Amino acid sequence: MSVDEPLEYLFSYGTLQHPDVQLDTFGRLVESEDDALPGYTVDYAEIEDTRVVDLSGLSVHPIVRETGNPLDKVVGKALVVTEDELDASDEYEVALYRRIAVVLASGRSAWVYVAA
Repeated sequence: MSVDEPLEYLFSYGTLQHPDVQLDTFGRLVESEDDALPGYTVDYAEIEDTRVVDLSGLSVHPIVRETGNPLDKVVGKALVVTEDELDASDEYEVALYRRIAVVLASGRSAWVYVAA
């Protein structure tokens, strides 16, 4: 990663925090900071993509849904990634997820995968 490459925040509340998943998806372990996503709650989804299940070791993954209630929040990490790494994470996530822009509890703008 070059120093002048623009960086993005990707909020992870699940498997993208796992070292094995990061190494496979991004080719490196990424920097991250604790953060939270207000107005959302965690649900769970059955994953049928065997590559994702094999990599994460889990057939059920967390998935967030917007509640609109500011008292709800999902705790996770803001991963520091490049635009190319965002593309790689799009390939990792299955069709049950879509990536949207949000503002985290810290005030950071970030991307997050929510229920499609």
